Amino acid sequence: MTQIQNDVVASPLAPIDLMVAPFQALDECHRQIAQALDRLGHFIEHLDDHGVDEQSRRHAGELVEFFTRTARAHHADEERLVFPDLLVSEDVHLVQQVRRLQQDHGWLEEDWIELSPQLDAISQGYSWYDIDALRHGAAIFTALYQDHIDLEESLVYPEARRRMAERPDVGQGRAQAQMRRQSGN
Repeated sequence: MTQIQNDVVASPLAPIDLMVAPFQALDECHRQIAQALDRLGHFIEHLDDHGVDEQSRRHAGELVEFFTRTARAHHADEERLVFPDLLVSEDVHLVQQVRRLQQDHGWLEEDWIELSPQLDAISQGYSWYDIDALRHGAAIFTALYQDHIDLEESLVYPEARRRMAERPDVGQGRAQAQMRRQSGN
């Protein structure tokens, strides 16, 4: 019998505060994504062994929530905070890799659009899922995510960190604008 891991899929991340180490939040989200991908694999094994039961319904809902909200917000944060400075680099290889990551975001979205309706249906107690399609789709989704995260952590994040360290004023404009909005001025 396969038991789904009991750790809770993380709740959506708070918006990234550039004044408080943005890469800590991005790295933490990568850790959460890796856990959620592992949980997706365990979920499919459990579903294959037990069908739609209360545990599979709950875990399907948590996975839908995580990948629909947290993972999408993470990609948006990368597109907004990490990629722009790198795309104007004179390093052609770096620019190509960042473009590849942008393309990955689109493919991950397409893969999720394939998986999510079945997971959402399971979370609501329906059993019209196709276990082979889920297994295959999850394997592709997981492999792409792992490759994507590996590239970000090995090349793109280190370079973005280096560039951010060279420009200590990065993010101050956003922080000041946010403070103005909060104070009502």
